[in-house]
Amino acid sequence: MLMVILMYENKKIFILGMAKSGYEVAKVLARHNNEILVTDMKEQDEALVNELKKLNVKVVITDEPTSLLDDTYDYVVKNPGIKLNHPICLKANQIGIKVISEVDVAYEFLKDKVDIIAVTGSNGKTTTTTLVYEFLKEHKCKVKIGGNMGYPVCSFVDNVDDTDILVLEIAGHHLYNCYNFKTNVSILTNLSEVHLDHFGDYETYKNTKAKIFNNHKEDDINIYNIGNIDSVNQIESMNIKGKNITFTSLPNIKSNLYIKDNAIYYDDDKIIDTKDIKLQGNHNYENIMCAIAATFKYGVTKEDVYNVLSRFNGVEHRIEFVRKFNGIEFYNDSKATNVKSTQIALSAFNKDTILILGGLDRGHSFDDLKDYLVNTKLIVCYGETKNRIKDFADKIKIKCIVVNTLEEATMTAYNNAHKNYVILLSPACASWDQYKCFEDRGNEFKNIVNNLK
Repeated sequence: MLMVILMYENKKIFILGMAKSGYEVAKVLARHNNEILVTDMKEQDEALVNELKKLNVKVVITDEPTSLLDDTYDYVVKNPGIKLNHPICLKANQIGIKVISEVDVAYEFLKDKVDIIAVTGSNGKTTTTTLVYEFLKEHKCKVKIGGNMGYPVCSFVDNVDDTDILVLEIAGHHLYNCYNFKTNVSILTNLSEVHLDHFGDYETYKNTKAKIFNNHKEDDINIYNIGNIDSVNQIESMNIKGKNITFTSLPNIKSNLYIKDNAIYYDDDKIIDTKDIKLQGNHNYENIMCAIAATFKYGVTKEDVYNVLSRFNGVEHRIEFVRKFNGIEFYNDSKATNVKSTQIALSAFNKDTILILGGLDRGHSFDDLKDYLVNTKLIVCYGETKNRIKDFADKIKIKCIVVNTLEEATMTAYNNAHKNYVILLSPACASWDQYKCFEDRGNEFKNIVNNLK
């Protein structure tokens, strides 16, 4: 506890971006006699702002925060959604102020208290994190879940004890500004070229994701996808301490966890038949392998795994079945914020499909969707990327209708669908052009679908 006091007491701290993480980290830091300034471009919930003000936290809403930062500050805490080249980050680097993440702050109040299992990767993070949590809970472990799933780590640092296990989804947006954060078990689900608008280039993105293994000791566990060449190359280029556990759903690759005879095995020990798993698809089997690898050291059994997987339907907003109406199935995959995620969603169906695409324009190409659109009869696109998606659809000769909003897109898809069609919201884009988060986008889609009469 002494190091916590030395690091985050009696300091002057600039918090860039409020939202959930800025609000929670401000509350934690305010309890340790720090002078705190929170800035954001958007008006914030009045009740939350007033709560911070009662804690002597200064909140400033401004489009020009740069003039507020000077060399009297000890740290800048950056909201994960803010780009790395934000003027505040650049100025902080110039004047020698360390830019850190909410996760790194939280860790200083958690270290040496609890075991931490952390999950990162380009795809599969949320499902894997949830499965780890469910396996541990089934085994009656004391477990808490959070991180990039809507529960900032700072929101529960005061409510953990030495018997807890923390299961955290950690995005690269957090890891870039992590320095001291350390886990007992780290999972890298896979790597692919996503979020390059945020990180600038693929090398920076890969190096950032690999920071999940930083600070490991010999008795820590590294779990990674041996069937994903970029993950393998990244791991092999680093001097990572700890025990390596590998997994893959690809055939003929030597791995600790693998599929054989329609079952998942762990070092030649059969764990579960795939027919007993509600979640189908190789991408889900890989997420399950990650969760098995992470939890067996805590006593999780085959029976625990079976009990969870025989009832677990999946994560909200990730290929989530919404409703069957007039013979048409609706699926909410709002969490698909990149092309790779949409590829996975399209691969899950062997039916005529209407695909809803669109959202924030990060400048990424949609060309890699081409080979996955064999069952797609129509694309309906909206948002900032709508015109580029239309150009892509025209180029590959798939019918495409352009609209402005998700509601228009959903109704257009429904009006063009036939019995036994799938309508799939899998946008391949972030939601921030029209929504605060992908959850809001997915919830609106579900509301529209559930109100169809």
